[in-house]
Amino acid sequence: MGQQRGLKWEEECLIQDDAWYGTYQAQRIANNMLLFQNDDGGWPKNINMTQPVDKGIKKLDDDADLSVSTIDNGATVTQMRFLSRVFSHVNNPKYAASVINGFDYLIDAQYDNGGWPQFYPLRKGYYSHITFNDEAMVNVLFLLNDIISTPEQFPFVDKIRKNKATESVQKGIECILKCQIEVEGELTAWCAQHDEKTFKPAKARSYELPSISGKESVGIVEFLLEIENPDDRIINSIQRAIKWFDSAKIEGIRKKWVRDESIEGGYNKIMFEDPNALPIWGRFYEIGSNQYFFCDRDGSIHYNLAELSAERRIEYAWLGYWPESLLSKSYPEWQLKWAPDENVLQK
Repeated sequence: MGQQRGLKWEEECLIQDDAWYGTYQAQRIANNMLLFQNDDGGWPKNINMTQPVDKGIKKLDDDADLSVSTIDNGATVTQMRFLSRVFSHVNNPKYAASVINGFDYLIDAQYDNGGWPQFYPLRKGYYSHITFNDEAMVNVLFLLNDIISTPEQFPFVDKIRKNKATESVQKGIECILKCQIEVEGELTAWCAQHDEKTFKPAKARSYELPSISGKESVGIVEFLLEIENPDDRIINSIQRAIKWFDSAKIEGIRKKWVRDESIEGGYNKIMFEDPNALPIWGRFYEIGSNQYFFCDRDGSIHYNLAELSAERRIEYAWLGYWPESLLSKSYPEWQLKWAPDENVLQK
């Protein structure tokens, strides 16, 4: 598996040619994943499990957080998908058992209201919020949907667990619908995290304030678009979210990396006016005004990227083209099938 520029290891290990998953290299990585799996069935985050085993053992000795299971940054879902693909080639029962343990972990971690916290067992603080940030909850729902709809990829998952997956997905959908933010009687989109009791938008880190997310909301809508025979509530949820995305696009602005020796790393991130720029979206929007904003580590809100400290300006994805494919491809295809009489992008 060669490193592809711009991809994280969690992404790269799931996009190889099918035959590769039967190779020695794939089995070596799968065995690493078995090593890192916690007793509760989940996996820790931010550990490159494609690295040689000796490095992995060193990290096991040195990093206390390795005992903490999570769905953040692709953890647990990535390992379950990878092990399932390797199992399809080598039929190693250890891989199947590992995925089953991971499945049970995900089911146990889900709140009764359908949401998932970032960490389970629960940790104090924002970690216990219903977590859409970085597609955490959506990744779980896509995986459970695949277990239900493509049983040939998960032949070792028994009927009882498939039924649990179906129930879990339905609960997840209900949670998503309850979390959708309403402003002056109009549904919009979602925050990166929501309170696990009230479903209201919630704060995470100091620079991640309650807001409407131009990034995390994309994954939520992409998941809802996959639902077969959506009811009126789901259709309305999608339509209103798409309408919000259209209203939230930022035109005439471009972001760019420029050389700047005064900044550590030698580069700065800037915004500048460009009438020919493609629409771009902010990571965070104020609830009510729909104004995109930036936030520094001290919690201060800014409307100009240049006002941020260099570290926050450079190290965080404040602007992006996340909804572009959703609006140009996924939604139009869905709309023709499920809402042919209402294209909310047509004015």
